[in-house]
Amino acid sequence: MRVNAARPAGADKISPDQNAAVAAGFLGWTLDAFDYFLVVYCLTAIGNEFHRSDKEMAFSITLTLAFRPIGAFLFGLLADRYGRRLPLMLDLIFYSIVEVATAFAPTYRVFLILRALFGIGMGGEWGVVASLTMEKVPPRLRGVFSGLLQQGYAAGNLLAALCYFTFFNRWGWRPMFLLGGLPAILAVFVRMHVKESEVWEKTRTRDWRDLRRAILGNWKVFLYMVVLMTFMSLTSHGTQDMYPTFLQRFRNFDPSMRSAASMIASCGALIGGIVFGYYSDLKGRRRAIITALLLGVAVIPLWALSPVTPLLLAGAFLMQFMVQGAWGVIPAHLAELSPDRVRGFLPGFAYQCGVLLSGSIALIQATFAEHMSYSATMAITAGVVFAGGCIVAALGRENRAHVFGVHPAA
Repeated sequence: MRVNAARPAGADKISPDQNAAVAAGFLGWTLDAFDYFLVVYCLTAIGNEFHRSDKEMAFSITLTLAFRPIGAFLFGLLADRYGRRLPLMLDLIFYSIVEVATAFAPTYRVFLILRALFGIGMGGEWGVVASLTMEKVPPRLRGVFSGLLQQGYAAGNLLAALCYFTFFNRWGWRPMFLLGGLPAILAVFVRMHVKESEVWEKTRTRDWRDLRRAILGNWKVFLYMVVLMTFMSLTSHGTQDMYPTFLQRFRNFDPSMRSAASMIASCGALIGGIVFGYYSDLKGRRRAIITALLLGVAVIPLWALSPVTPLLLAGAFLMQFMVQGAWGVIPAHLAELSPDRVRGFLPGFAYQCGVLLSGSIALIQATFAEHMSYSATMAITAGVVFAGGCIVAALGRENRAHVFGVHPAA
């Protein structure tokens, strides 16, 4: 349902502070995804060094996803109690340190510990960034900026693919993780250029007890968000995490070809997120999600079963156009479903709980691929989770273009 609240004069103008918030959010999520996808692209190489199978290395991805709710819980509470800026800066510095340390992991066990810690940092970042950005941008344009923000994830994937393509054959996997120190610089940018959310300042809770009551009072919307984000995470991680390995096993793609395919897919994701984000501003959040996922089902044969490389690459582009098109709506949709006082906590924690519940998808795919073809595994899992995502999105509600800090959500 859309809330037709009158917009203040000049509400659609973009201020320097809003631009800085959008830039910080986009770059933060970009660098987060960059660090995450380095493991995806280097999965086989890291496994060879530690003498581990694809299945064992896929567990490191699952472990990262499993620890993300811890970060969302901790940093989300801090964001609703003390503001958006400080928790964001602390999170950026924390996961930068962890990522640099990954370059020096001496054993598989240490590598797993560091990936778990990185999961805490990665989980804490999204909710804080989404609440800060969505509270600052104009309501009428929230879907567009939502798509831009969320596609920081696709941009990070693209940068990781470029880095892998350019440096892996020269350096190996370890030196690339040293680039994970860049988010610490972004923390300085946030400190200097991004102001605190005015919505948070007007609606902040009085104390921890007040915050706890606000969270517990919204348990129904939280549970719905968790179910929605479980299926959304299955669509994303189910079409991305094992795809480079699929290309290597199914089509014998070398590192350069795998990187090129991932870069093509990431370009599709960047465009799709913004296109469907804009579409959601016009036609609604749920309709945009459902449309993108249904079109994704139609793309599965090209994406997973094409015997010809050009068609497979076209499928990779179109698949991520649709998947990340649906995802581009999520920051705005969850922010609009959340009451003002718990917007730092509720969307981020629900998102990461959904990630936790879906985090075994890479392990499941790797396991099934031992008993059937990779192409069949990828196609079947994609079709099932897309259908589920459509059903859950259709059963929910929405508050498109709701004005934060002025009127309660419908």
